Amino acid sequence: MTHKPMSLGGTLVKSIAGKAGVTVAACLAWLVLIWVPTTQPFVAATPTVAQAADPATLEGHVRALSETFHPRSFDRKDKLDGAADYIAGEFARIGLAAQFQPFEVDGATFHNVVVRIPDRAGSHAGERLVVGAHYDSHGDGEGEDSHTPGADDNASGVAGLLELARLLKLRPLGRPVELVAFCLEEPPNFDTPDMGSAHHALGLQKAGVPVRLMLSIEMIGFFNDAEDSQAYPFAPLKLFYPNRGNFIAIVGRYNDWQDTRMLKSAMRGTGDIAVESINAPLFVPGIDLSDHLNYWKAGFPALMITDTAFYRNDQYHRRGDTADRLDYVRMAKVVSAVEAGLHAVE
Repeated sequence: MTHKPMSLGGTLVKSIAGKAGVTVAACLAWLVLIWVPTTQPFVAATPTVAQAADPATLEGHVRALSETFHPRSFDRKDKLDGAADYIAGEFARIGLAAQFQPFEVDGATFHNVVVRIPDRAGSHAGERLVVGAHYDSHGDGEGEDSHTPGADDNASGVAGLLELARLLKLRPLGRPVELVAFCLEEPPNFDTPDMGSAHHALGLQKAGVPVRLMLSIEMIGFFNDAEDSQAYPFAPLKLFYPNRGNFIAIVGRYNDWQDTRMLKSAMRGTGDIAVESINAPLFVPGIDLSDHLNYWKAGFPALMITDTAFYRNDQYHRRGDTADRLDYVRMAKVVSAVEAGLHAVE
């Protein structure tokens, strides 16, 4: 068959179209390379048997911390000390002896509350898992109205930590666990050496204690099933995540990818709570906004478990962050899922 010669215009159009196709393909490939490690979209749920956390117990802890010990801010050391004593007492009720880790800030002594659970063979030796939640709350001025009750941020996390302690005592892991209620996570101490978690992480580092993984439990009680109730730091993320604030998130860096995958698989495997994840660079807002930051600084792998804070809860750091707004049934499912996840990553 004889072909007619192609015109110059036709050749140019084909050339441009070809280059455009290559560019689109390259962009799509780049998006896939970013999308897969960032969102972990293909993690299958691993069928998991989880112990049941108790919603009523969780609510009791949240109400005690957010009402009896309100405000728990840096300028109210009396309430912080009362909260620390309450947490230590609740650990004791479970049958775990708590230790106070003291540290000084501006001439005053504050405390982390620490308990250690041996592995199922009864040993405290070897690489350990660390799980922590901060018990202080935000305050930014004089008077009661300037202090948040901090029910979600972060009485919910501490309540989860206490209930997790009960579950782990009933079913120990294959390695020892250190549970820590941190003081002074909130401003003006955030991202400074004065954070309680900074003192704890540095103490482990200096002592040469090997850490398998650290989990920061940061706000786990607020859920919203309404359309568009979930926001994100960047608009394109809306393409990959739900628009309803009815899930729990695992947050980490790219190099925590494998631990995120194992934890997510096990947590999803409980079948009781929707679990999403993000592994991203630190310039993404919110990635490093909790105590796990200090374990990264100390060279330990760490992840955050969160309801996404201000991307969902409009009373974040406000006086409306009260106990009546939390969903304790779903919160209990989160705690059960975290317990299952710890068994997976041990």
